[in-house]
Amino acid sequence: MLGLFSDKIARMKVIFALFDSLNRHMLPPYGGKAIAPNFQRLAERTATFDTSYVCSMPCMPARRDMHTGRPNFLHRSWGPLEPCDDSLPRLLQEAGVYTHLISDHQHYWEEGATNYHTKYNTWEMIRGQEGDPWAAEVRSPELPDAVFKRTDKMGVQDFKNRQSMPEPHMQPMSQTFTQARHFLEKNHDADNWFLQIETFDPHEPFFTHRRYKDLYAEHYRNYKGLPFDWPPYRPVEETPEEVEHVRHEYAALVSMCDEKLGDLLDFMDSHAMWDDTMLIVGTDHGFLLGEHDSWAKCWMPFYEEIARTPFFVWDPRSKVRNERRKALVQPAIDLAPTVLNFFGQEPTPRMTGRDLAATVADDTPVRETAIFGIFGGHVNITDGRHVYMRGNPEGQGNLPLADYTLMPTNMRHAFTMDRFQEPLESRSFDFTQGCHLMRLPSQTVMPGDEKIKVGHETWLYDLQNDPKQETPIRDEAVEARFCQALNEHLRVLDAPEEQWERLGLE
Repeated sequence: MLGLFSDKIARMKVIFALFDSLNRHMLPPYGGKAIAPNFQRLAERTATFDTSYVCSMPCMPARRDMHTGRPNFLHRSWGPLEPCDDSLPRLLQEAGVYTHLISDHQHYWEEGATNYHTKYNTWEMIRGQEGDPWAAEVRSPELPDAVFKRTDKMGVQDFKNRQSMPEPHMQPMSQTFTQARHFLEKNHDADNWFLQIETFDPHEPFFTHRRYKDLYAEHYRNYKGLPFDWPPYRPVEETPEEVEHVRHEYAALVSMCDEKLGDLLDFMDSHAMWDDTMLIVGTDHGFLLGEHDSWAKCWMPFYEEIARTPFFVWDPRSKVRNERRKALVQPAIDLAPTVLNFFGQEPTPRMTGRDLAATVADDTPVRETAIFGIFGGHVNITDGRHVYMRGNPEGQGNLPLADYTLMPTNMRHAFTMDRFQEPLESRSFDFTQGCHLMRLPSQTVMPGDEKIKVGHETWLYDLQNDPKQETPIRDEAVEARFCQALNEHLRVLDAPEEQWERLGLE
């Protein structure tokens, strides 16, 4: 791979900065109005990608993609790495590259993730995001009034956590980037390392201190309603003023992310790290802030606000900066091949992502279409011009559907005992290296069935003429082309046979 470039760099280092729920349409490089000058500065120092899409949704399924370089969502819901999985940091370790993870993403230490962080040489976990069971207070606090008041266990714990961080430097994101600076101070002049800086922000709840809200002082002077920084996963029921307020709460948190990104860029400037360090900055997915009359993600179709993501890459070999890239990429599955090849290693045969070195250098295409989705939901496919959202034909109840796993846990709990029916079936796939996985039937419904009754619908959008996806179109030729391409993706990925049946495909 280094043969693509004129000079072999003396040292090889990678910094991967990962934000959660970072909306591209809020960022200045993508025309957004959040106050985020360092994201603009980042775009001036990197190749900025305009056609970057998610793969598996949401948080931990996306991280399984990042480790393995292939989609998770056709075979498995939210869960840990499987024993047969490839893992990017583990592969780097085996090749003599030091790997370090710094994260405040609390899903890593829930029952349903367990083994992602152990694949790194070393790791640091910063506590206190969202409802992370961290701040120990026996008495139940009196919660303040809010537009959407969380009185459940997570909401109460989150309030306790907030009370334990009265200053911005005490927030988990601040501590995450502080620890990243400590790592860089010790190791910036060493060779062969991979640093993953991962913060849960700007994921909800959108908690910031006054210094970031003051950047949007006019709005906060005029808003007279109750606090509202934690939108629910449901259709919008709030007033236009409340919707606008939560967008400002999100923007304030993006501005805090921007400040921390600026600290990282400052360090790279002052220590001449641009000469030998690859910088990758991205997110796992976006978030709906009232668009399509919806809050959040996962329960509705994955509109562009969720599926199309910001993505920036600096490669010290090609030295491309302040340029846009139009090629269709999927950072979640392209990360592993790109980083492995940067360190002179080949991706494993099981990886279906693509090395983006040539794409960064000159916009070389790496794929014609990309698929994305959530386990049991629409299987979506795009070529960058159209998005086709394939639903489940009405009357099939979103079945058949099954998890294939040896790690039977979801987000916070093990599978319930009724999932382990006798006799248990098993199945191997071309990526399981001879390992047979349990086949556990799933009753997961199509996202949307319970709330807006859209789970069985199939949609086609023309993004060129309808970038906000306001009006689906009918075009039999385009749909037939996407169905053929979707069939090929399912074949290449060795998808379970029931995925074809569930989606009504040949």
